[in-house]
Amino acid sequence: MKALLQRVSHANVRVDDTLIGEINAGILVLVAIEDGDTPQTVKRMAEKISKYRMFSDADGKMNLNVSQIGGEVLVVSQFTLAADTNKGLRPSFSRSAEPSLGHSLYLQLAEHIANTGIPVSTGQFAADMKVALLNDGPVTFMLEM
Repeated sequence: MKALLQRVSHANVRVDDTLIGEINAGILVLVAIEDGDTPQTVKRMAEKISKYRMFSDADGKMNLNVSQIGGEVLVVSQFTLAADTNKGLRPSFSRSAEPSLGHSLYLQLAEHIANTGIPVSTGQFAADMKVALLNDGPVTFMLEM
């Protein structure tokens, strides 16, 4: 599993010009579910995302997590993060989980984060989405499990 975390001032996702998810300050999580990922992998990733200290404290140090700043999380599936780009000029997606498993684990990730008390919005799995964001910093981290 790969999760690209972006600290944002705000973010939203649209499908066919319909707003389906939106947050104010917090984290935009672009997530790829890969072969071999399990509910346990998802739970560990959700815990890490929920507790990841990527927000500044009063001294300007990244010591606060999203909950501590009263932030929100927008979880968007992005299977292209699982691409193997080592050979040639066309990415291979053989590392991506089968779609029904990917969908289930994606929803579980959002649910686990929400169960920590953090407001969560989501994109729409396997849809052509338009994601808009204002990256704060910019601050971006790649987490892998």
